[in-house]
Amino acid sequence: MALSGGLGNLAGASEHGKGIDIKSLFMADREDALTLTENVFQKCILEKILPPEPPLKHPWVYPGGPYYKGQWIWDTMFVVDLLSILPGQKQVIRGIFQNYWDFQDRWNQTVPEYAHDMVTVAIKTEPQEVRRFSQIPILAWGVERVYRRNGDKKLLEQCLPRLERFHNWYWRERDITNIGLVTVGSYSGDIQHARWETFDYECKMDDLKLLPHPFRKGENEGAWYGDTWVTGNTAYLIIAEKSLVRLAEAVGDKEMAERRKPFIDKAVRAMRNHMWDDKAGAFLSVKRDGMEKIPVATISSWIPLAAGVPTRKMADRMAEVLETSSWQTPLPVPTVDRRDPRWKSDSFWRGDVWPSTNYQISGGLAAYGHADLAADIADKTVANAIKNGISEHYDSVSGKPLGIRDYCMSCTLTTMMLDGLTGEYELRLRDPKEKQ
Repeated sequence: MALSGGLGNLAGASEHGKGIDIKSLFMADREDALTLTENVFQKCILEKILPPEPPLKHPWVYPGGPYYKGQWIWDTMFVVDLLSILPGQKQVIRGIFQNYWDFQDRWNQTVPEYAHDMVTVAIKTEPQEVRRFSQIPILAWGVERVYRRNGDKKLLEQCLPRLERFHNWYWRERDITNIGLVTVGSYSGDIQHARWETFDYECKMDDLKLLPHPFRKGENEGAWYGDTWVTGNTAYLIIAEKSLVRLAEAVGDKEMAERRKPFIDKAVRAMRNHMWDDKAGAFLSVKRDGMEKIPVATISSWIPLAAGVPTRKMADRMAEVLETSSWQTPLPVPTVDRRDPRWKSDSFWRGDVWPSTNYQISGGLAAYGHADLAADIADKTVANAIKNGISEHYDSVSGKPLGIRDYCMSCTLTTMMLDGLTGEYELRLRDPKEKQ
């Protein structure tokens, strides 16, 4: 069936993607996998590309729902990854990324030099206020995924200098003691804004405090920096730095590649030395002062797998723990250890399940040789979506959908299959020479 690519009831939506026959692009061993993929591309990707709207001067990615009015960092990267599979999308994707660089320019005109080159959590449509904090920093990962799919070197020329500037901001303003670990923060001084830089309602941040910069003592300084080094964002920054190195090498910029490598090495060492807890079998966030571990494993404890941070021995221990009842809910992987008293199967980042994090955890497990466990997690995630529909997140016991239906980054349901992480669902791109 050919998809119309229309945008349903979203007022002002463009006709982006109209007429693309999604099913013709893929091969699957099961009709339900192919149907899920078709729905993902229409509802989570094509219907989420909107025309320019101030201050966004280019097409932008709308996550979904009545209140997500802007282009996020984390969510958008999963969308452009799959969008780059479709024909004729290079210019659209360049525009989506240019929205971030346009924001950098506007931001730099209004803030002190130390804050230059931040990319906000979400470029909100007007008249919403500008968010004064960032988010999970996987922009470089998104650029690499697009480039590996469509070979757009113009995208690399456009993005690489800006990505390096963004990474430099992240280390400068989030690794504030130069230890190789990053915290969360917000120039607004609002503690919830700081939490929103990562998995915002994770139990590990219940006692988060914002403190002034430990060394900088300017007149207009505020309590903008979290007192906790966080596992998730540190791991994500390592993922992004590795992507930036590979992209720099792809365009022959050996100097940039060499500049970025020390950041990776330092952060990996710091995570292993300060965050690894063998008894928990996981990486734990730690307090900035005293380096005391926060004794609760959350979903971000497993993101280091996707970043290649654990040693083989550590990864084996992590897989062992992930196979226990603490994490093997009927729909794994819950966002906090089930033994924690704050766990609740349908609670936002406190017991629920997200396709996007399951995708990254499964990918990390598979990379360390735990393909069977990765496939079990991925298969259950896909099967639940086939049964209950595409949603932002899910109840980890009943599997019922939670949050926004057809949320954009739940497109990772398809990415799991395309990346070969599932065992029961085989999906691949069709060779143009193959007959339908």
